[in-house]
Amino acid sequence: MSLKTLVLWGALAASPLHLYSQFEVAGLPTDIHGFVSQGFAVSNHNNYLTMKTRDGSFALTDGGINVSSRISDKFRVGAQLYIMNVGELGAWRPQLDWAFGDYKLKDWLGFRVGKVKTTLGLYTDIQDEAFLTPWAILPQSLYPIDLRASTISHIGGDIYGEISLKRLGSLSYTAYVGERPNDRYGGYIYGLRDFGVNLDSYDGRMEGGDLRWNTPVTNLLVGASYLVQNVTGKGTSDGLPHLEKSNADETSQYYVQYAVGPLHFDGEYRRHLRDQVILDSNPSAPPEVYADGRGFYGSAAYTLSKKWEVGTYYSRFYANWKGDLGAPDNHIFDKVATVRFNFDSHFNLKIEGHFIDGYGALDSIRGFYTQNNPSGLKPKTNMLVIRMGYSF
Repeated sequence: MSLKTLVLWGALAASPLHLYSQFEVAGLPTDIHGFVSQGFAVSNHNNYLTMKTRDGSFALTDGGINVSSRISDKFRVGAQLYIMNVGELGAWRPQLDWAFGDYKLKDWLGFRVGKVKTTLGLYTDIQDEAFLTPWAILPQSLYPIDLRASTISHIGGDIYGEISLKRLGSLSYTAYVGERPNDRYGGYIYGLRDFGVNLDSYDGRMEGGDLRWNTPVTNLLVGASYLVQNVTGKGTSDGLPHLEKSNADETSQYYVQYAVGPLHFDGEYRRHLRDQVILDSNPSAPPEVYADGRGFYGSAAYTLSKKWEVGTYYSRFYANWKGDLGAPDNHIFDKVATVRFNFDSHFNLKIEGHFIDGYGALDSIRGFYTQNNPSGLKPKTNMLVIRMGYSF
């Protein structure tokens, strides 16, 4: 475990804020919360998420601290500073995860502006709240750690609200427009280096929305999300100027969530249609990159007691639905079993087994990279992940 990891844990664990995280600043009620997690991963064949998991790796660390304040009954502000180091990703670079003002005029009408969390499916906007789920790693078919910094938020504005349907439950909606954050230390830019492409930026306009129905059936939620992006990448390809632009970049996602007693079920499906035009000075570069990616998972978790929770999920990802679906370089199937133990309301430990078939396309950005597997990628990977988390 690195010195940086120990310092991060020590700073939060020793902080008195976990004993008293609510106070007043200039007479305004203010909350401070934080979290940190440290993981260990070991695999049998392929290295995963740029970590040296074949040898066993502790390079699975993240943490954050956020502050929020209610300026009035209708207006609040908040921000979160986040740091991540997962193998070669994140690189311990502190980043402003989100920072926004939220004005709620009515239950059915509110506005957010700033760097706002992106509502896409069940978990995109709460990836930083790992203490809410039993999973050490969320289903990577839909929520890849490699792309976290560029997907969790957008720079722009939202309009949102909840509309009562009386006996039919309620509808919650969010619509947004803004700019995709540029993540220079994420998986997309990292993965392209193996092709001789070095991007200085990869960002652009994005807009989308989410609609979810809180049904009259207790604890049954269904919903759908849609996102369209116009992304531009700039840099060099084998030393020559490189430019890529979206001809199309659309994501459709559908989900259902249900809880009955101690049982909790999730199911999600995502289609990502990507058509990227390459305007390149390098004659060996492809003129266009097209992929019709599909991903889905189903999960079940059971709370045994305040201390113990067990769960499982099955996740499938296809890099290109129009390709050979059985080829290991076009899919990733992940069977997962997990156990979570809560030491108390702040500390938890998750032990999780992954049984992975396939490794996906080299540019699908789902954990497997040729840079970290110089002897070649194998079609099967078994992996154990142990992750301890602390939050206040």
